[in-house]
Amino acid sequence: MNLPVTWLYVPGDRPERFAKAVGSGADVVIIDLEDAVAPARKEEAREHAAAFLRERPAAARERTPVHVRVNDVATQRGLDDLDALGALADAVRLPKVESAGTLDLLERFGVRAYALLESAAGIMDARAIAAHPCVDGIALGEQDLAAELSITGESAVTHLRLQAVLAAAAAGLPPVPMAVYPDLRDEAGLMASCAAGRALGMFGRTAIHPRQLPLIRAAFRPTEEEAVKAAEIVQAAEVAGAGALALPDGRFVDAPIVARARRTLALFTRLADGA
Repeated sequence: MNLPVTWLYVPGDRPERFAKAVGSGADVVIIDLEDAVAPARKEEAREHAAAFLRERPAAARERTPVHVRVNDVATQRGLDDLDALGALADAVRLPKVESAGTLDLLERFGVRAYALLESAAGIMDARAIAAHPCVDGIALGEQDLAAELSITGESAVTHLRLQAVLAAAAAGLPPVPMAVYPDLRDEAGLMASCAAGRALGMFGRTAIHPRQLPLIRAAFRPTEEEAVKAAEIVQAAEVAGAGALALPDGRFVDAPIVARARRTLALFTRLADGA
């Protein structure tokens, strides 16, 4: 199965946007019941999300998964979200996860979850959270973390991102997608930020508007140069067979490098075709 590159948030109290989000080309749509919805409208948003998820055709479900970001499960509202939507959504996104123990309640609801690390406590317990049997992935809430930790420098953000990347890899989870880039007008900044995250081993990104989707896809598509180098490695491996092999330029590569080269070529083709 192809890893998602684009994840699009849509406010839970804007049901007229749900179908548009699914048709936007995003790999995953996230109906947001938390930050995007005012407290007075959260119950209404839950009802809108439930109605949409109940009524969507099976074919649409297979084409574009729909996740729901519920409210904090340390609150009754979050538990009510899980109860109403856990069986309808393809997965839930849990905000403010601070310990692996918080996730034990997921077994009662029978749901798969993506844990959002948005506090110092969550970062410190990231490896245990990522290893929880109900967790399919982790991500960072970078704006919340920056506010709590009074972060102003990019080097500190890089450190936090690496903590998440390492925790996910150690738990055998997919690569960590990047958090939203909040400035819709700053396309150059979005591309530069994606490049920085990609260099750290992150993959894909959540978006707050469909116009960001093609930029994110372009940012995570391997370059022509990377594709050419990957093709050289794959071709040499097919000639040499198993084991370490020497490339024409004298470099030696082994099986993990060959596997990465195959993934690079597959991703280059996939994103070029818009698949």
